[in-house]
Amino acid sequence: MFLRPNYRAKDGKDHTYWSLVETVRTVDGPRQRTLCYLGELNGSAQARWLKSVEVFNEQGEVEQLKLFPSHVEVPDDDPQVARVLVNRVRLERTRQFGGCFLGWELWKRLGLDQFFAQAVDKEAAEVPWSRVAAVLAINRLCAPGSELAIEERWYPSTALDDLLEIEAGKINDTRLYRCLDRILPHKTKLEQHLTQRYGELFGA
Repeated sequence: MFLRPNYRAKDGKDHTYWSLVETVRTVDGPRQRTLCYLGELNGSAQARWLKSVEVFNEQGEVEQLKLFPSHVEVPDDDPQVARVLVNRVRLERTRQFGGCFLGWELWKRLGLDQFFAQAVDKEAAEVPWSRVAAVLAINRLCAPGSELAIEERWYPSTALDDLLEIEAGKINDTRLYRCLDRILPHKTKLEQHLTQRYGELFGA
């Protein structure tokens, strides 16, 4: 599917009219079928049509297609162009992102990443304890559950492995419980830190 220009002289001026066409196979070979006439398009209108458009294919399924004018050849080596087999596209491993992203941003906005890094990351660990603490807090914000539920169901269903750079297999209930033990002694300092950040953020 692409935009095809049709040139015509009218009133002493050259005009370009556009139509939306697609290539179809017939017994006589490939043919172009006009889907609709778009008339004259200014620069902005043409740019909008050149973007993705939602169309229905012959099976009645919705597809997103990139439109190129018929006189534009798409270079094979253009890194900005990807050729996609639409009928083979599939969705895999959908994950929760919005709430987790918000929780992680709030965590950093409150300075908790730095607070816990200084409090519990003094010793080297396979997974930084400050990041494990973030997992516990974000879980309480998004979908409160037990440490076992976090390991088995919640964490693998989120995008936190990418956001926090912790593989799903490295978050287990034992590590979560050990993290709780490590952060408990810092409760008073944590409360003082949050009180200070509240005042800084809201002028209270």
